[in-house]
Amino acid sequence: MKTLLFVVSLAVALIAMPVIAQQGPAGVPGAPGLAPLPPFPHSPPAPPVAPSQQVKRSPADCSKARDIEQCQARQEARHKVLESCKDKSGVQFKQCVGEKMPPTDCSKSADPARCQRHQKARELCRDKLGNEHRQCLRDNLMPKK
Repeated sequence: MKTLLFVVSLAVALIAMPVIAQQGPAGVPGAPGLAPLPPFPHSPPAPPVAPSQQVKRSPADCSKARDIEQCQARQEARHKVLESCKDKSGVQFKQCVGEKMPPTDCSKSADPARCQRHQKARELCRDKLGNEHRQCLRDNLMPKK
């Protein structure tokens, strides 16, 4: 009787195995009840945010920087520039910040030649905005072939 029970349960298990291994509608093996969800409609773009409502980033932790004094000096300079340009918004704000930010000290850079190339490219592209600015930087930073 025990052997008959064993043989029957083994036969049922072997017959049911291919059914269990089949993929369900959601691509999950053995999950016939799951159905794929309909595609989620795209949400509308977020409305523009006023400068007073923008998320303020916390300043970088200068204690983790390689050159603590340089990090703190950069933060102070950025704070002064942001204070002097706070009455502007949008494109005027970006131009104001770009004009008033002091250049980086390339003598303390890991690669001074690269730093100077970046400064020269930024100076050449200062009057451009958006895609024109990015393309100008690419043209002036990439080595000519």
